[in-house]
Amino acid sequence: MKILGFAASTSSTSINKKLVEFTLSMFPEGELEVIDLNDYPVPTFSVDQEKLGFPEGANRFLEKINESDAIICSMSEHNRNWTAAFKSLFDWCSRKELKLWQEKPMFVMSTSPGGYGGQNSLNIAKTVFPQFGGQLIDTFALPKYYENFDEVNGIVNAELLAELKEKIAKFRGGL
Repeated sequence: MKILGFAASTSSTSINKKLVEFTLSMFPEGELEVIDLNDYPVPTFSVDQEKLGFPEGANRFLEKINESDAIICSMSEHNRNWTAAFKSLFDWCSRKELKLWQEKPMFVMSTSPGGYGGQNSLNIAKTVFPQFGGQLIDTFALPKYYENFDEVNGIVNAELLAELKEKIAKFRGGL
């Protein structure tokens, strides 16, 4: 079982990437790979840009999805929406392959410093990803990242950790 993990962020200090890495640490078996969106650069999508050719970063991202059996991602949020970098990558990939998630089982998360935990971007993903071939097994939002997450120990709030573990078990059962 090859699980692909990523955060929908290009921040070098992405808290969503830390959440993905922590979550993947609960999957000891199989092949686990965390990728960084900075390694898959694309220009802002537009039909004018599309006439210039399909960006290599989007091709390589689609290859990573194709090589995986399941996907765990954490949706970063800018102004209650997806990050511009992720949105452009998503747009490019869907132009080449409409069902870009390729019917892979997905566990989609979000976190933020605030009490809502990035759920605006997570809710968009819950609506949009299934329309693009994502088989959403479950979702998880971690509110107040800096209060509930420790760099060494991961999620320190016992109730939230128990919720994550329960959802991971559901995700594993759907694989």
